[in-house]
Amino acid sequence: MTARPRQLAFDLDFRAALGREDFLVSPVNAAAVATIDDWERWPQRAHAISGPAGSGKSHLVEVWRSLSQAMRVDGAALAESDVQAATDAGAIAVEDVDRGIGDERILFHLFNVAREGRLALLITARALPGEIEITLPDLRSRLRAMALTKIEPPDEGLLRALLVKLMSDRQLEVGPRVIEYVIPRMERSADAARQFVRELDRQALAARRLVTIPLAREVLDALEFKPET
Repeated sequence: MTARPRQLAFDLDFRAALGREDFLVSPVNAAAVATIDDWERWPQRAHAISGPAGSGKSHLVEVWRSLSQAMRVDGAALAESDVQAATDAGAIAVEDVDRGIGDERILFHLFNVAREGRLALLITARALPGEIEITLPDLRSRLRAMALTKIEPPDEGLLRALLVKLMSDRQLEVGPRVIEYVIPRMERSADAARQFVRELDRQALAARRLVTIPLAREVLDALEFKPET
């Protein structure tokens, strides 16, 4: 019997929908959603959102940008020209400050402009802002004192909804028994859910297989996920 040829699978980038209605809300992230909805009343016009990888911080930034017309910059790329651009826009989101800050003095300056009421400042990070290693003492104090909302790791309900959404984004047809099989056997994080669905899609395409429990088991074994205890 001739083996069925494997189809080449390409690691394509998939852009998830980033509208407010597409964000999956549960008790672990509801406070962050409320923070974005109430952005015009932030204390001193600045707020931080922290959460693990894949928890939806960038999604919320895009929601906030649609509300505030804010500009966005990676913390590691922050430059002097961003101060005037942010002031002109009236709002700026500085993402992933725990992974680097291009110029600490510029971020401190943005805090000052926000306190003057000339712009709104949103900061995101995986770590708590007050725990980030900062050289500039004044900036360190600002980060420790600023208003903060944490996104917790996903609960079972959110993880189930996230898996369904990620599979829908990739147009994967998956029955509920597969989802229920996967949930107790995988790491409970949004980042792990994305890894799992990406690899599931790749293997299903490469082998021209339907998404079944045996295929899901193979993917879980390959990724070596450790279930939460």
